[in-house]
Amino acid sequence: MKTNLHLNQSSCTQLVAPSPLPSGVSFRSYPSLQTSSTAELKLHSQRQLAWQIAPNLFLSFKYAWAGICYAFETQRNFRIHTAMTVIAISLGLFLQVTGVALAIVSLTCALVMVLELLNTALESVVDLTVGQSYHMLAKIAKDCAAGAVMVGAMAAVLVASFILLPSLVPFLLTL
Repeated sequence: MKTNLHLNQSSCTQLVAPSPLPSGVSFRSYPSLQTSSTAELKLHSQRQLAWQIAPNLFLSFKYAWAGICYAFETQRNFRIHTAMTVIAISLGLFLQVTGVALAIVSLTCALVMVLELLNTALESVVDLTVGQSYHMLAKIAKDCAAGAVMVGAMAAVLVASFILLPSLVPFLLTL
């Protein structure tokens, strides 16, 4: 079933659409909101007030978890960083490194995942802004965000190496 949406030209903030959106639903000005899927309409109606402050802590956590799940499901590099984090922390536990050392490895890995989430958010906002067109400033923004993730990942590898290798090498030599 195809549903056509269009913006009301008089206000540019009212979305005129047939159901399943409830009457009186307003969004910010989204000129690119041309949706043909009922599932997408439901998603938009569920998140209609997502740009406002969440009314309670539970909803804040729900939105945050949705962002993490989105990154895990759609971003290959986020899945790779998650796997590397699990490996690094597991190796630290197995090698019985100190609590401080394990905390440093964990925080460094978490920093990489935070940078990847910010990179994903920035890429989404840039794509929303420029659409399908090419813009040099959009390229610069995306490249710099990806570079930040790369610098963080290299730092995490160095930190994990400095902390885990001194315990790992003697263990491997005894095998």
